[in-house]
Amino acid sequence: MTHVAKPDQLLEKLATDLNNLLEQRGIDNPLMVGIHTGGAWLAEKLHALLNIKQPLATLDISFYRDDFSRIGMNPQVKASRLPPQVENIHIILVDDVLQTGRTIRAAMNELFDYGRPASITLACLIERSGRELPIQADAVGQILELNDHEEIKLTGPEPLAWEIKRLDKAP
Repeated sequence: MTHVAKPDQLLEKLATDLNNLLEQRGIDNPLMVGIHTGGAWLAEKLHALLNIKQPLATLDISFYRDDFSRIGMNPQVKASRLPPQVENIHIILVDDVLQTGRTIRAAMNELFDYGRPASITLACLIERSGRELPIQADAVGQILELNDHEEIKLTGPEPLAWEIKRLDKAP
C-alpha cells in the first residue's frame, strides 16, 4: 500500500514551499484560486496559512473540460468566483490531485478568459503518475506513484482526508 502523509502535514509543507517560492519570485500580493471542489477546500486553508490579503477566488472548470463525451457533464456545477479581470495579477492556482494535467489546462483556459495573468503558480497537495499533458506543479505536498488501476480521492472539507481506491477493470 502506498503511504500518504496526513493532510495537515502536507498542507504545512505545501504552505512553506509556496511561501518560499513567492519570496524567491518577489510576489507579495497574489490572488489565490482554488479549483472546485478539492482545490477550493485546500485553497481556503492555504489562504489562511499564508495570510494572503486578496479575497480567495474559486473556479468551476466544468464547462472548460475536454472530456464531456467520456465522463459527461458534472451534475453539480458551481459558480466561479473571480475578480472581473485578472490582467497582470500573480495567481496561485490550487488543486488537490494533479494526474493527467487536463483539469489544470481547463482552469488556465478559464482564467485567460478573464485576462492575461502576470504569472500562474501551480500548487497541488498530491502529484501522482499518469500525466497526459506537459503540466507540472510548482509546489507539491507529496508525489505518489500509483498503478493505473488506482485513484486517490480527497474528501472534506472537514475533516480533510483521502483514500486510495482500486478501480474495477471493465470486462
